[in-house]
Amino acid sequence: MTHFAERCGNHTAVREIACLRTARLIEASGIELVRFGWCDTHGMLRGKTLTAAAAVRALRDGVGMVGTLMLKDTADRTAWKVFEPGAADDLPGFAGAANLMLLPDPDSFTTLPWLERTGWLRCQPWFADGTPVPLDTRRVLQSALDRLAKVGYGLKTGLEVEFHIYRITDTRPQLDPDLAAWPGLPPSVEMIHPGYNLQAEAMADLADEPLRIVQRTAQALGLPLQSLEIELGPSQVEAVFDATDALTAADQMVLFRNGVRQALRRAGYHATFMCRPPFPNIMSSGWHLHQSLVDFKTGGNAFVRDASAGGTTKADATHTLSDTGARWLAGLLAHARGMTVLCTPTINGFARFRPNALAPQAVLWGQDNRGAMLRVVGAAGDNATRIENRVGEPAANPYLYMAAQIHAGLDGIARGLNPPAASETPYAEGGEKIPTSLAEGIAALQADAALCEGLGDGFVRYFSRIKQSEIDRHAQAEDKTDFERREYFSRT
Repeated sequence: MTHFAERCGNHTAVREIACLRTARLIEASGIELVRFGWCDTHGMLRGKTLTAAAAVRALRDGVGMVGTLMLKDTADRTAWKVFEPGAADDLPGFAGAANLMLLPDPDSFTTLPWLERTGWLRCQPWFADGTPVPLDTRRVLQSALDRLAKVGYGLKTGLEVEFHIYRITDTRPQLDPDLAAWPGLPPSVEMIHPGYNLQAEAMADLADEPLRIVQRTAQALGLPLQSLEIELGPSQVEAVFDATDALTAADQMVLFRNGVRQALRRAGYHATFMCRPPFPNIMSSGWHLHQSLVDFKTGGNAFVRDASAGGTTKADATHTLSDTGARWLAGLLAHARGMTVLCTPTINGFARFRPNALAPQAVLWGQDNRGAMLRVVGAAGDNATRIENRVGEPAANPYLYMAAQIHAGLDGIARGLNPPAASETPYAEGGEKIPTSLAEGIAALQADAALCEGLGDGFVRYFSRIKQSEIDRHAQAEDKTDFERREYFSRT
């Protein structure tokens, strides 16, 4: 009798060797529990915890999970009435809260540094018949990367992530059973530094304890952390990582956010990747995605040109970027409005787009200009030449954020698009604006034919419905700040 991984068609001899190696590692290291984690639509890890013996079996047999976990909005409410006849007809395989299966990648095994004798494995959901679940966001990125590979390129990305860390002063608001709600309140907190002293060494010293926890957690998880910095806002910090291939970078982002939250919580801190925490005088957090293409034939950076194109100035994309890079840039611009909701997918995140706030407002690019949506960094002959997309928020699902770049950039290459001149005044009036609300962002995505084709119409409908549930509940909330405090600050 075949096991589940064989029925899925992906259990090769190489995977079997990896399963044996991971099983030996679990047994030899005294691991007692193994968490089987997968990334949901909102970029958060969910999963099951198995005993060591059960985990070894599940390497090949998988482990079941309720299918409605893929249908949750940001408050964990199911956006489909799966028990009503016909209500889930647009989602084959999900009616009646049917079971899905989580199948782990045995090579992803790691031990969790903040827990004793606990391991972790990255999983992806499959239908019980052994067919893949196309709504799985990691699979969405894998499909986009396959499409990119067919034209000879890979995507390389670097993470630059701002977030907030607070010291917990009272857990009672969150853990008092008399205050339990859906969703519940966060703990009471105080700041770890007062802010408004960008990258000040004194601020770094004041926040040293939580920053050390972040550093040690990231490095123990094998993440390529490059720096930790004090950001401008009160209690705001930034983590920067070395660039790597897009799928690895997306996996690292999911693991980093999850690990930092848990390790800091155990030490009495509350980390949030919510864009704008619910306090006065805060600064918004962004997630700036640096990207370039790897040419599979040469292994080089496909955005680099040997010398600036003749007759160009810095206002011209081909002064810095190769023809391929310029077309990729033009594709990102052409689909900027449609991709915004995949980069900033919360109601809270759209409040970041303000003038003169180091956050974009308009669909434009600039040469090393941090007010532009797309910042071109580098020069002719510089192997570090890249495009930085500054529209994302740190709570974004990294698989969807990166998949959006691929489908937009590929359309620019396929159609031979040319970008307009760079802007030196990114906050001037008159330019095309990025969406200003989650509802407007969803509408822009639905109207973008190339993104709908790349992601799949079914996925766009699925994503739109989940986000519409969030929009509807926010519209009904009498206290919008309390909504965001519970919806995002407590959980994101």
